[in-house]
Amino acid sequence: MQQDILINWSPQETRVAVVEHGSVQELHVERTLERGMVGNVYLGKVVRVLPGMQSTFIDIGLERAAFLHVADLANGFVGHKAAEVDANGVPRPAAPSVPIERQVFEGQALMVQVIKDPIGTKGARLSAQISIAGRLLVFLPQDDHVGVSQKIPLAQREDLRRRLQTLVGDAATGGGGGFILRTNGEDATDAELADDIAYLRKAWARIKSASVRLPPTSLLHQDLNLLQRVLRDLVCEQTQTIRLDSREQFEKLQVFGKEFMPAAVEKLQHYKGERPIFDLFSIDEEVAKALGRRVDLKSGGYLIVDQTEALTTVDVNTGAFVGARNFDDTIFKTNLEATQAIARQLRLRNLGGIVIVDFIDMAREDHRETVLAEFRKQLARDRVKTTAGAFSALGLVEMTRKRTRESLAHMLCEPCAVCSGKGTVKTARSVTYDILREILREARQFNPREFRIVASPKVIELFLDEESQHLAGLSDFIGKPISLQSEGAMGQEQYDIVLL
Repeated sequence: MQQDILINWSPQETRVAVVEHGSVQELHVERTLERGMVGNVYLGKVVRVLPGMQSTFIDIGLERAAFLHVADLANGFVGHKAAEVDANGVPRPAAPSVPIERQVFEGQALMVQVIKDPIGTKGARLSAQISIAGRLLVFLPQDDHVGVSQKIPLAQREDLRRRLQTLVGDAATGGGGGFILRTNGEDATDAELADDIAYLRKAWARIKSASVRLPPTSLLHQDLNLLQRVLRDLVCEQTQTIRLDSREQFEKLQVFGKEFMPAAVEKLQHYKGERPIFDLFSIDEEVAKALGRRVDLKSGGYLIVDQTEALTTVDVNTGAFVGARNFDDTIFKTNLEATQAIARQLRLRNLGGIVIVDFIDMAREDHRETVLAEFRKQLARDRVKTTAGAFSALGLVEMTRKRTRESLAHMLCEPCAVCSGKGTVKTARSVTYDILREILREARQFNPREFRIVASPKVIELFLDEESQHLAGLSDFIGKPISLQSEGAMGQEQYDIVLL
């Protein structure tokens, strides 16, 4: 299916939309102030060695010196064995047998990579074991290990490792270094893997060249920004155009693409239209819809999407759709239409983890099989790995989608300050009864001259009208006057009881 990629750039934020046949399928957002430093490679300068802590502080040009522990020294240093690999395909340094004071010294220039961002008063955490992540592979330039992520099924690992070993040793891509196949490279072709190998080796060659030319504390390599990741990760054979609305960024992306992804540069275009680029396909409206619970279907049916900490649920409803000849056909056609909408919403909202889909109950087995087959067909278009099971005894479809980044809702929204993310608040009447009970408790412990209730206008209005008799009765019972104060800035569940 043909697709277009639209890029809206501003100094504070980059937004990328993947559009197929006029419909937004994916949205990627990166904010300048929220970009971390993890993955950046620097030529650091050792400023202090601490034998007692087996650590060293390294100046990488930041406000505070960064921290490097002896366990994070590269395996090329004396006393280190080849790095092992964890479940994510990331190298795990072996324990050193030589103390740090015999491996580094003050004033030494050392190539290091940030593995943890600075937090508060703590500087960044560093590693001298460099690893460069590509779309399908992780490159270990200081190692010769070739492996496969532990998350890939055991039965496939050895075959994939042999394929990767052959590609790494191929004369066309040769050049040393180790590689780890990432989970999303499980189904990659040899050509795709070879392209990733070539890109990673080019990136490492540029880092080595910069380390010789630049002075200590220089940035040698910055992890790719969203614009660059578009060329590396999102462009495929189906991509027709990549339109970018910034001349400056367009020129920078051209330079990057010509060096690393020449095939993608041909599709790059500078958008010069008067209308904002995202207005071309009403993308901002689609984003607003993607942040809501309800998704309307063209037929009149609708989906209800609820995202929780543990899983995401999708409920399919017929709504106003009555277009079929009988009720079974109405249900079948609604479910069939929902399969495409659900797959699209998973991509657009970037929902990961466990997803439970509650299709409308279907009496006929052939209808269930057709809906499930169509659902799997739609999921197969996803660039992120998905797996979908069969209908359960309760008529539910359980599926998983690999988590690659924060969901759209988590990125753009935060929990409601009033309901704290519950989605509901107590009724005004419930709050008035909470207040009455609280005043009774306070009256037993304290002896103020007067109690004053400060609450939202709706709660105060209820005290003045329907609950006035109960308020007066409590005042008589405790023998103290109770006054009211409306506060428009308060939420419905918020209140204060002031002792005067």
